[in-house]
Amino acid sequence: MKNNLFLFSIDLEDVRFGIKNGLQYKASVEALVEAYLTFLNQYKAKATFFTVGNIPKHYPDLIKMIVDEGHEIACHSNQHIPVTNQTESEFRDDVFRNVENLLKAGANEVIGYRAPIFSITKETSWAYDVLADMNFVYSSSILPAKNPLYGWENFGEKPKKMGEDLWEIPMSLRKSSFFKVPFSGGVYFRFLPFFMIKKSFSQHFKEGRAVTSYFHPYDIDTDQERFMHPGIDNNRIYNQLLYCNRKGVFPRLHKIMDVFQPKIITYKSFVELLEKND
Repeated sequence: MKNNLFLFSIDLEDVRFGIKNGLQYKASVEALVEAYLTFLNQYKAKATFFTVGNIPKHYPDLIKMIVDEGHEIACHSNQHIPVTNQTESEFRDDVFRNVENLLKAGANEVIGYRAPIFSITKETSWAYDVLADMNFVYSSSILPAKNPLYGWENFGEKPKKMGEDLWEIPMSLRKSSFFKVPFSGGVYFRFLPFFMIKKSFSQHFKEGRAVTSYFHPYDIDTDQERFMHPGIDNNRIYNQLLYCNRKGVFPRLHKIMDVFQPKIITYKSFVELLEKND
């Protein structure tokens, strides 16, 4: 059980900023982050918070609180624009501004990146050259399967170096010939039957593979008003799924912790292990 590594991460964003007149809805990000921190503290665990650039602007004390508790701050773009919708120069500027905002808010360093909606694909792989040039150490930006939004089929599920120094750590997928989807984050963690999630964790750990994850503040927001979430092409079915079983996130996480006793670590710590074994 000691080798069961769980890369726990939060995509720290406030979806209200991505919709028209979004600020009419109540603010809850700070309370939701505190709930995640309580969960992590219960297991004496440290996680990675992939953070959008407007978070420190609107919640100036949030970054410092996360850093003070020993967690990692990483880049999740400045304006949460998919990489596929940016030119190379726009991408570079967006990432630069994100890092600048996070460092000003109290982040110690920013060496990790996650693309909005996992939007690095084969067609946008030029982003790795930009990230390497900006001294990033790792990215976790690929969903290595077909997907209604973004995906890089046949990329593979194992971490790999993109160039000399930059690691890509793709999302963990459910093992299936027909239905390869992430199982340890977001809507999938909430919607899939729990026996499937448990089986997927078990398979990964038996094979000695770390489980990567992604959660959002809204994933546990049981009181959030109904509106169309940004970045899903106005897909009403997917939007409905975004509200599914939010109350089940923590109970499911606690079951995973009880059954497998995984060690939750940051992406930075995982990359250090990769480098030792490279």
